Order: sequence, then structure tokens, then C-alpha cells
Amino acid sequence: MNQFVYTVNYSEEDQGLAEMELRAFFGPDASGPILKSSIDLDLNRSPFIREKIDVKLEGETPADIIKQAGGIHLGDETFKVTFVKINNLPANEKVEYKERKEIERAIGWEINGDADLKNPDRHFGIAACGGRWYFGEYQKNKRVWTEHIKKPREYSTALSARDARAIANIAVPDPAGIRAIDPCCGIGTVLVEALSMGIQIEGRDINPLVADGARENIAFFGLEGKVAFGPIADVKEHYDVAVIDMPYDLCTHATLAEQQDILIHARRIARKLVVVSVNSIEEMISQAGFNIQDRCIAKKGTFSRRILVCN
Repeated sequence: MNQFVYTVNYSEEDQGLAEMELRAFFGPDASGPILKSSIDLDLNRSPFIREKIDVKLEGETPADIIKQAGGIHLGDETFKVTFVKINNLPANEKVEYKERKEIERAIGWEINGDADLKNPDRHFGIAACGGRWYFGEYQKNKRVWTEHIKKPREYSTALSARDARAIANIAVPDPAGIRAIDPCCGIGTVLVEALSMGIQIEGRDINPLVADGARENIAFFGLEGKVAFGPIADVKEHYDVAVIDMPYDLCTHATLAEQQDILIHARRIARKLVVVSVNSIEEMISQAGFNIQDRCIAKKGTFSRRILVCN
């Protein structure tokens, strides 16, 4: 079974959301800033996962990797070795720059092939995780979601592209065979991120101008997705998951009774719910018939949102 090492980069404010995304992808015990898994994830999906190593060699020490590197024969291909620097590590686990470069050179010296630091055919990485060292093909996140930051239609209260992408991943970690709906989609921030990752998702909003904005944003990025006009009460089909950023701004503000109604209808149309709220709604979620499976607080300065995963 193939093994992969992932590095994760987040600030203290982002830790809750980042680790919730990791749990969705890799299981309930997953956490950063580095983890090993048998799951082969496209790291470009995540706004927080920074690097990935497809493990080919492992050992107790860097010396073990250096010894094994001599078995790598690349023929005419060129290569580069990168010591993966991991943020947020305790001081006693950090490796200083000089030592990192020495390890890179020692491994490179053993590999049978020509080094090319600027434009290599093969890029390898080495990192320590859980007391062992791992070496293999290296990939770096291309951060494609940053292309979605500037939209033709925006609201100041909308989720950021980064947070929307993480929430889409939490809702649908594996898109295969999954149908999703965002029945309070606003200007489509979650829709854009989900559609760009191949998630089958539909949108809906009770404000016709907002629904038009969502359609415009989706089309602006060359994506295709359905956005309907109307309340969640009008939804007749059933979905695997619903994503709801609970309405609270001046354009589509919902009273507590209306929020409860939204949750009751979400229970009717979906078996799983990921809900975002600026207020405590745990009791309303329970009254709607959902059980909370995971939760976190996403912060931005003094502003915070609750994110709850429910079944």
C-alpha cells in the first residue's frame, strides 16, 4: 500500500478550520502540521495542505535514507532534492538550515542521475513524521483557489474563497457519486470552489439579485452550475449533503424561526449537513433532527463563525 506524507500550513486563527478539513479527508485522528496517510489526495484541493511526498524510502534517521538513495537510478532524467521545512513544530524538532542543506546534498550525491536545481525532471522531498524519515516524489500545492478571490459580484459578509474551499471539502471530501446542494448560496462562493473541484453541487437563494450574482460568478470562472431562485422549502429532490451558510446579512437576514425552518428542511432533503453560523445554533440543529459529528470555530480578527458537521 502506498503511503503519502502531507505538510499543512495554517495560522493560529485558522487551526480549527484547517484541522477539521484534515479530519474530513483523512479521518478523526488527523492533525497537522505533518501527517502520513495511505489516502492519495489531490493536494491542490486544500487551501491548507502545502506539500505532499509519495513515499518511496523510509528509515529511522536521515542516514538510513542516504544509504537507500543509491538504489535510485534515473537514467537521463535530472532531479532535485528538497528538505521539507515544516512550520509550527516544537523547537526540539526543528532542523536548522545548514543541516537541511547537508542532508539534501548527501542524498543527491547518492542518487544515480544528474542534479538540476532549477528545472528538474524529477523532484524529491524528505521529511520527518512521527519519529521516522520519509523520502519520495515531491509535490507543492499550486494554490489554484487564489484565482477565485476576485469575483465580479461580491458581498463583504460572504465567506472568503479559502474558507469556502475548505468548507466544500469538509462537506464532500470524496466527490465520487455525491450530490450536494447549497440552498442559501448567496453570491456562490462555496459553489465556485466546489464546482472547480468537480463536486456535483446545485445552488439556490431566495433573493433573485443574489442568485443572479452567483450565476455571474460561476460563469466568470468558466464553470457550469445550476442556481435556482426560491426558498429551501421548494426543494423536492434529495441530496447526499447540504451546505448552508446561515443567512444573517442585511440582504437575506433570517429570523431565528426562519433559521429553524431552514434546518428542518435541510433534514428533509439531505442526510448530511455542513452549516456555518455566526450564532450558537446547536439546540436548533438538535431540534431539526441532526446530530453534530464535528465542529470548529473559524476566526478572522474579532469576527468568528461556527462550522458544524451534522448527520
